[in-house]
Amino acid sequence: MAAKEPCASQEEQDQRIIHYRDVPPIELIQGIKGHLVSAERIMINVLTAQPHSVMPNHRHENEQLMIVLDGAADVAIDGKLYHMEKGDVVIFPSNADHAAYISDKGFHVIDIFSPPRQDFLEKMEEAKKRE
Repeated sequence: MAAKEPCASQEEQDQRIIHYRDVPPIELIQGIKGHLVSAERIMINVLTAQPHSVMPNHRHENEQLMIVLDGAADVAIDGKLYHMEKGDVVIFPSNADHAAYISDKGFHVIDIFSPPRQDFLEKMEEAKKRE
């Protein structure tokens, strides 16, 4: 079936389509990097964690969904440990204490935050200034 809508201009295409691999990765903590893409009310982070790295316990107001693309990790949420592998999705409620302990396989995920994390937006701005 052929599309009925006119094709977007190159300018429109550039405003709407982002190739996340073209977004420079930002080191969030040692061994964990993310490609951050943000809209007004939602943010994604295509995150890669090296084997045996650790995301220390933290909390944030933002709700978070994590989709595991590859690898494995044990994730602590409010004092309980959950094992995650490829294909799993985990929900982090707002202000939940959480941490991640990456397996020897490493970990590749898509994080979704709503609203966007201000601290990550600031890291993006800092990275742009260094370019």
